[in-house]
Amino acid sequence: MEYRIEDLAHHSGATVRTIRAYQDRGLLPRPERRGRSNVYGDPHLARLRQIADLLDRGYTLASIKELLEAWDAGRGLGGVLGLAVEVDGPWTDEKADRITRAELDAAFGGTSDEAAVADAVALGVLEPMPGCEDEFLVPSPQELAVAVELHAAGVPLTAISGHLRELRVQVEHIASRFLEFTTEHVFARYLGNHPPTEADAAEAAELVRRLRPLAQQSVDAELARAMRLFATRHLRQHLDPDEPTPQADEPQLVPVPGATMRAVQALVGEEHAAAFIAAATEREVQTRTLDALASTGPKVGHVAQMPPTAH
Repeated sequence: MEYRIEDLAHHSGATVRTIRAYQDRGLLPRPERRGRSNVYGDPHLARLRQIADLLDRGYTLASIKELLEAWDAGRGLGGVLGLAVEVDGPWTDEKADRITRAELDAAFGGTSDEAAVADAVALGVLEPMPGCEDEFLVPSPQELAVAVELHAAGVPLTAISGHLRELRVQVEHIASRFLEFTTEHVFARYLGNHPPTEADAAEAAELVRRLRPLAQQSVDAELARAMRLFATRHLRQHLDPDEPTPQADEPQLVPVPGATMRAVQALVGEEHAAAFIAAATEREVQTRTLDALASTGPKVGHVAQMPPTAH
């Protein structure tokens, strides 16, 4: 097949302006010149579809150019795209579901709450269905079911959404640390080539498949351990209010705003960021303690004179 640029835009879904921009960036081969016209072929259409697919997977145009150059050099994209599919694929066996607005209201006591629905959409618990004003996609039915049970137990919807936001900060920190850990000890050897070779990409994709369930299994096991520990303590405190509350010696997770964390990392380096925050916090505690002690002492102007030192 042969196409004019307008026909190529129609069949590919790209605009004429986008096609020309891809040509200027070297992402798309130059068309054949026939007289005063440019003629495109099926390879151009296939290349535009490859670019669209890679953009949908989150690749930048710069990285797409590297991948396409690797393809043109005969290194292939199969392994790289297989790796992208594994990373971008679902990290849970849970299937998304749909729910109507009437079903949603009934699940939460039969009362319509526009603010709560807007909050759920903002959190991604619900996703509006295009063209269906009264229907939502539920990416995680389990997460919605938890909210329904908590609300039925008397927890306000605002408290549920606030708890979810707090929980996400903690879980995202765990996910980030797991990825840093596996990258350092497992995937570093595959990251030397950009893009990776076909064999390296295929092997890395297989590793992602094998390691995918480990993060959730680790969190499940540790959450069960922590819940057993703290639930036991909590029950004992309520059964015996006079029993002293044990002091936890384990490190406590505290959410730090992303902008603050980036500023600290830029100041002292990523490897020293946690120690810097801990030291800064300790210094602030000590400073406030000293200020509190000073405020309870003699007022300025009435400081007791120290006795002269005997020689």
